[in-house]
Amino acid sequence: MQQNLLDFDAQALAGYFTEMGEKPFRARQLMRWMYKAGESDFAAMTDIAAATRDRLAQCANITAPNVMREELSDDGTRKWLLNVGTGNAVEAVYIPEETRGTLCVSTQAGCALNCSFCSTGKQGFNRNLSVAEIIGQLWWANHQLGKDADGNWKISNVVMMGMGEPLLNFDNTVSALRLMLDDNAYGLSRRRVTVSTSGIVPAMDRLREECPVALAVSLHAPNDKLRDELVPINQKYPLKELLAACRRYLERAPRDFITFEYVMLEGVNDSVQQARELVKLVRDVPCKFNLIPFNPFPQTHYRRSRPDDIQHFRDVLMQADIVTTTRRTRGDDIAAACGQLAGQVQDKTKRTLRRSVGVV
Repeated sequence: MQQNLLDFDAQALAGYFTEMGEKPFRARQLMRWMYKAGESDFAAMTDIAAATRDRLAQCANITAPNVMREELSDDGTRKWLLNVGTGNAVEAVYIPEETRGTLCVSTQAGCALNCSFCSTGKQGFNRNLSVAEIIGQLWWANHQLGKDADGNWKISNVVMMGMGEPLLNFDNTVSALRLMLDDNAYGLSRRRVTVSTSGIVPAMDRLREECPVALAVSLHAPNDKLRDELVPINQKYPLKELLAACRRYLERAPRDFITFEYVMLEGVNDSVQQARELVKLVRDVPCKFNLIPFNPFPQTHYRRSRPDDIQHFRDVLMQADIVTTTRRTRGDDIAAACGQLAGQVQDKTKRTLRRSVGVV
């Protein structure tokens, strides 16, 4: 069986070449071809010895997930449905802006956390994605989008905010992150790569030690009672533990703040009183808030907060000197907006069945 070389970060790829009896520097050469040039044909890698290329062609390949469907939004957002086998498909989203291009990457087929307002979580969970399936989303998107006038890939930022909880697929996520940061691969700044988590506290501490990138935390509530309902993992890692982990993370973070994501749900978490409670909650954590108007999906009972309520909520945070932005909804006409990604998941958690019989 051939080895997919997209599954290796730099250290693992050097080890692979050593086992072949090759010098470790061949790994750097190959990475530059794979990622900087976007090449998958060993025959085209002209600075690698012909005999080595022949051996690689026999025992290895460079294969990203196949794209099953591509959708283009009226606002320029692109969404790809990528086949990851055994009846599963995940979604990746490209969001173009004037000064940057952001790719939203998935790390799991489905999600086990079952946040009540998220379409992905309602699909259940099948499995973690491999390194090749994670980094392959960036590899494929670069191929589709090409380079700009200066010869740079159009993707300048990556956010692990697609399907799944990245920190529950820790090892594969970190290997993919290292490829994104490696100067022989994509060479992205740590400030331009963001991991979004619902609050897996032990894994946040591991990420701080092993590969600190920008961190976004899905907060969504100002107290444990409400967050237990919206983000069930809070029952295991309540707010006191989560915020302490945020403070520890900042010791090594590439940015001097944590981004808190807060989806705005009408009549649930969007009152001025709750905004004031939120200010007290985070007063000891350098942070900024990203308010996300709820993006509806089939079978949800939640509604998007009214614009005036979002503005009043934002005003309370701003008056407390907390930098606060309201995310502009992108790609909702193709179900590519935040919380809408669903993909195609063969649910091993049987969550769909449990919902159908009234058990959640």
